[in-house]
Amino acid sequence: MPLAGKRILLVISGGIAAYKSLDLIRRLRERGAEVRPVMTAGAREFVTPLAVGALSAGHVYTDLFSREDEQDVGHIRLARDCDLVVVAPATADLMAKMAHGLADDLASTVLLATDRPVLLAPAMNPKMWAHPATRRNVETLRRDGLSFVGPNAGEMAEGGEAGLGRMAEPLEIVAAAEGLLDGGQRPLAGRRAIVTSGPTHEPIDPVRYIANRSSGRQGHAIAAALARLGADVTLVSGPVALPDPPGVRVVRVERAEEMLRAVLAALPADIAVMVAAVADWHVAAPGAEKIKKQPGKGPPPLMLAENPDILKTVGHHEQRPKVVVGFAAETQDVEKNGRVKLEKKGADLIVANDVSPQTGIMGGTRNSVKLITAAGVEEWPDLSKDDVARRLADWIAGRLT
Repeated sequence: MPLAGKRILLVISGGIAAYKSLDLIRRLRERGAEVRPVMTAGAREFVTPLAVGALSAGHVYTDLFSREDEQDVGHIRLARDCDLVVVAPATADLMAKMAHGLADDLASTVLLATDRPVLLAPAMNPKMWAHPATRRNVETLRRDGLSFVGPNAGEMAEGGEAGLGRMAEPLEIVAAAEGLLDGGQRPLAGRRAIVTSGPTHEPIDPVRYIANRSSGRQGHAIAAALARLGADVTLVSGPVALPDPPGVRVVRVERAEEMLRAVLAALPADIAVMVAAVADWHVAAPGAEKIKKQPGKGPPPLMLAENPDILKTVGHHEQRPKVVVGFAAETQDVEKNGRVKLEKKGADLIVANDVSPQTGIMGGTRNSVKLITAAGVEEWPDLSKDDVARRLADWIAGRLT
């Protein structure tokens, strides 16, 4: 258990998501961690120090100028006497203070004084999360080496609003904390990675689209595995029903052209893993209104146009990443088609798999792949998609070290 015996300093700031921090304390302690809570004045408007103290079974720190707590320069002791600092929820205000080095209360002072790893779980209104000031602050904190989990998409506490801004669920935060404290190597620290995942949806009209059966499980697992090895990961995801991987920046798209723009915007990078099952074609002129059946006239013709080749574009780009990995989902001649793709796309590795209906791989939880490089072919046994992701992340790390 990576958290057993670890000391977690939990900073709770002022947002409605502070109620989730109560469950987070319980989940961390279940795994053997000692939790020391620091609460801002805003946090105390949402949950009480009494509740936080009861769940953490210890003292709750609230005041920078507490005579009792500060008699031995308590904020420095808190900042250093821990294995990990978790900020949940991390409000826009607190992240702005951190990005600019402000320290006007106990929480911000501890965060400025700590030399321990810091994990942030942002929570705010979607427009606040999308605001240019918040985006600048997040990028500053990422460059400073801080880790993030979430935010997730969903309905907000404000009635009728939805979007990206919900705090990650307690177990997601726990998983991210475990990843930071598992004692493993982080050979990809300082490296930037781009991963694509899921299908694309190409509209026929406002209610219909061309798609495929990709679930996004493999791409999301690879993004998470690269993040666990220390990479700064941007995941460009088509429409999927999956939670965001911990510690990963997620860009959501629908169409192939949107995915290409998002990938190019994420360059330069050291690693590109193009896992998404991108539709080869789109409807040249999607209907502005729902296409209605015309009795006696049969189905309307659909004129298709070719979608951009994202892997080939990245593989031959002037800012080509050092390692470019493509996926080849085939129903026949897997190895042959994978070799052709390796050469044409400018990739260093093609991960080829058989997705014919009898395999059950497309959309499933397991994968059986062949790694095709210029040097030859390596066949892996049937594995869970998480295991494939871990092995592939290790392979990529080996290429860069």
